[in-house]
Amino acid sequence: MPFCEWKTQDNLIAYEDAQKWMENRVLAIQSKSAPECVWLLEHPPLYTLGTSGKDKDILPSALLPTFQTGRGGQVTYHGPGQRIAYVMIDLKMRAPDIKWYVATLETWIIQTLHHFGIQGERRPGRVGIWVQKEGQDHKIAALGVRLQKWVTSHGIAINVNSDLSAYKDIIPCGLSQYGVTSFADLGLSVSLQEVDEVLKSTFPFS
Repeated sequence: MPFCEWKTQDNLIAYEDAQKWMENRVLAIQSKSAPECVWLLEHPPLYTLGTSGKDKDILPSALLPTFQTGRGGQVTYHGPGQRIAYVMIDLKMRAPDIKWYVATLETWIIQTLHHFGIQGERRPGRVGIWVQKEGQDHKIAALGVRLQKWVTSHGIAINVNSDLSAYKDIIPCGLSQYGVTSFADLGLSVSLQEVDEVLKSTFPFS
């Protein structure tokens, strides 16, 4: 497999800046002028609307900025305490199969959660990774990907110690009947750096 660069940001990255950086890196990977990359970062509080998103899923009470994005999926929240991993790899070097890619991202999240004693699970017909809390499904991680000539961008978002109150002003992924949770909400005190180490050690595309 080709070399994959790991890029980590300690400061909050504006969403527009992240999108521009990803777009440039995807073009560079396509032209083989830069290596593949996984970018670990946090955004300031904001909402993003994917290609399947509906404006009505952002409620009138929402005050945070909203960004249209080229990733798949619907509406979600990003903010401090959430570990985002933007994955920019060339699937032609592995398997040019979007279903395989999404399933592998899901497995990556599940393995990372398992390291911290969290049982993450898939749910048929629902994007993301789910855990049981008080007998009900709660979403702990979201996925949203984009492919351009089989080079990926965007990726995953795991709630570590996120502000979960921000979800009350949206219908996450169009699903109003389920809750949202995080490591902290489940009673775990885990740093983003600890999560990063596990993400690196379980990375499935090396």
